[in-house]
Amino acid sequence: MAAAAASAPDVRAACRQAWEPVLARAPRAVVFLDAAAAEALHWGGGGAGRLLAAGALAVRALPGAGTAAAAAARAVFVVSGALRGRAAAAVRGVLGLGAVRHCALVAAGEAEGGGRAELEETLRRWMGEGGRAEVVLQAPPLLAPVWAELCLAPGLAPLFPPLPRQRDRRGGAPRAGGGPGGAAGELGLAAVPAELRAAVRALVGGLDALFASLGLREESFAVGALGRVVAAELASYAPARNRRRTAPHRASVVFVDRTLDLAGAVGHHGDNLAEKILSVLPKLPGHKTDVMVNMVELTALQIPDENCSVIAPGCLAQPNDPAAKALWESFMNLKQKEAVMEARRHLVEAASRENLPIKMSMGRVTPEQLSSYIQLFKNNFKALENHCGLLQLVLATVQTLKHPQNSKWDNFLAFERLLLQTIGESEMPSVLKQLLPMIKSYSERTQHDYTCEDFLVLLVYMYSVVGEMKGGKELDEAEEEVKKALVKAICDEPEPSSLLQKITGCDSSLNLAPQKATDAVDDIFESLRDIAKARMHMKQFNSIHSPGSNTHQASYKPLLKQVVEEICNSDRPDPVDIEHVSSGLTDLLKTGFSMFMKVNRPHPGDHPLLIIYMIGGVTVSEVKMVKDLVATHKPGTQVLVLSSALLTPLSVIELLFATEHLQPDTDI
Repeated sequence: MAAAAASAPDVRAACRQAWEPVLARAPRAVVFLDAAAAEALHWGGGGAGRLLAAGALAVRALPGAGTAAAAAARAVFVVSGALRGRAAAAVRGVLGLGAVRHCALVAAGEAEGGGRAELEETLRRWMGEGGRAEVVLQAPPLLAPVWAELCLAPGLAPLFPPLPRQRDRRGGAPRAGGGPGGAAGELGLAAVPAELRAAVRALVGGLDALFASLGLREESFAVGALGRVVAAELASYAPARNRRRTAPHRASVVFVDRTLDLAGAVGHHGDNLAEKILSVLPKLPGHKTDVMVNMVELTALQIPDENCSVIAPGCLAQPNDPAAKALWESFMNLKQKEAVMEARRHLVEAASRENLPIKMSMGRVTPEQLSSYIQLFKNNFKALENHCGLLQLVLATVQTLKHPQNSKWDNFLAFERLLLQTIGESEMPSVLKQLLPMIKSYSERTQHDYTCEDFLVLLVYMYSVVGEMKGGKELDEAEEEVKKALVKAICDEPEPSSLLQKITGCDSSLNLAPQKATDAVDDIFESLRDIAKARMHMKQFNSIHSPGSNTHQASYKPLLKQVVEEICNSDRPDPVDIEHVSSGLTDLLKTGFSMFMKVNRPHPGDHPLLIIYMIGGVTVSEVKMVKDLVATHKPGTQVLVLSSALLTPLSVIELLFATEHLQPDTDI
């Protein structure tokens, strides 16, 4: 087993290999990237510097960048999905200027109704007479390797398992079983909205290309309704069936629906520095994962306004800096206290190598101490250049530890623990009533009080943990009181945050009428009821709450932990809620014969590589938990977590409640 794991495929190498078609066509060309392709390049493709080193004249953002190509005769377009909708409009806008005479398109899939030849003809038509076009359909896909055990597909960041109400509202076919919670297990691809169907097909095509590049022959398993849809599509996808006949490496891939456990996505369970950095620092423009690190501290500039953007921001992804990459892995793997000590150690070693006058101190590491060490690099340009990546990560640490939202982290954690205890002792109506005094309007709040968005985080946590509950008049009345308090708090905001704007559909407080806020909050509570029902069809994993006893406190039982423990169970019982999805007649025959004779049914623990795909996003704490569980219970097995996004509490709220987050991207 250990030997098999040792020769396992190298995912990071595959991520870099994905850029070879672009690098080969970059010389003397302007390279245009859509946002998701840029994010993949940022984390795993070597950054824009790699394209420039290959001979690119410039690297540009694709949307709205048409004028940038006016003087360039050659252009390369890198699109993370198929050439359709906004991506097609952007490419057409650049080519329509008339300067480009030779273009190459590197795309992740074919356009609707057209293959490579049709795409090349379309590009030539957009360029005008005499233009030459080349199309490369991408394999493997453009992925962002954020961690050794974690790869993200930025182009699928909006992909999220729809709640029953959302499926109905967005035009999905009726579910088998009729009613609002019924027969979730019988959901098929035809029962999801058109835009979600397109996302599922894009995911399946991308996974097949990735598995082909890694030489994988997978068995597919699913936990949850959308997971079953994706697994079935992958199992029956013709190119995947051909690949599985000859691929040398065996793997199990388990698709898990995020909506089965949203408490894990919005909770503050992990004492993890990387998770806190990602949650409190602002996002890097155009990125879903990386954050902006304020670099002013390393300059001599005096900037009175902290929002001033004179200095380009730093970031977390440092693919070309081994020391910074090692420190980032420490942030992901270690507890906060240990990670901060590791940051100090790296900084001291760097200062020593540069002969900077550093005074090592023992004991607790403070943000002030780290800042004082950073100052030593300030006027030494050679030292700054040599250790720029490391300094960005340490500055991210300092800014996170000093951030007001970071001080709330422990408050959230304490309140979540109290909720777990209270939920075990009381019914949901009384728990909701305990929340009421804490919902305060803007004028009443201090920096330690919860904002409107914070309350949405707590409500999602509560409803997900509680699970299916008894309805009735008392629950309805308690919810109505909370709704009224939330509507008042939202309407009293002097200027709604960008998240509240998306949730209410109002871009300013002037447009935010009470009725709009009421409608938005009503929708939220209907979705919360759906969240509570998410596990109702499950037999083994129907609870993520351990009520506690005289000797143990009530606790949260992550669904993903239950799934991985079942996979690693040495007794190897047939999993109840981890469903094997057949990929052909042989498996169907096996399943049929197993009713009459002893046949070993496929088990997700069978193979030396275990791939978990979290549909809808995953957290740092969950990836670390999966990695540690497999290392403990199934040593020698390699584990890889794939997903569309690295979640923070507020990004989950946006995916759940912001209006129509997965917009149709229709052909032009």
